[in-house]
Amino acid sequence: MGKPFRLLLAASLTVAGALVLSTPVVAAAKPMTTQQQRMADCNKQAAGKKGDERKAFMKSCLKGGAAAPGKMTQQEKMKKCNADAKAKALKGDARKSFMSTCLKG
Repeated sequence: MGKPFRLLLAASLTVAGALVLSTPVVAAAKPMTTQQQRMADCNKQAAGKKGDERKAFMKSCLKGGAAAPGKMTQQEKMKKCNADAKAKALKGDARKSFMSTCLKG
């Protein structure tokens, strides 16, 4: 191996090493906590709201108020599940099973 070849090899390895070192390491994405997910959802819903209206909305939403996504009271769940069961014309054991599953989810 001649000197020019060794210099070229050393330069190539230096550039390759610099590329490897400059490439950011992407950490595995951590799942969002419940509070982080709630914040993201509330922020999406608050789009277009400004000032005191946004502040009041965010306060209510982050506390899990009625404006929070996916948060239904037990009474609201019961109403929805009953309506769904009625729409499907369920009776007896089928209705009981459906209501149980619906109220849990």
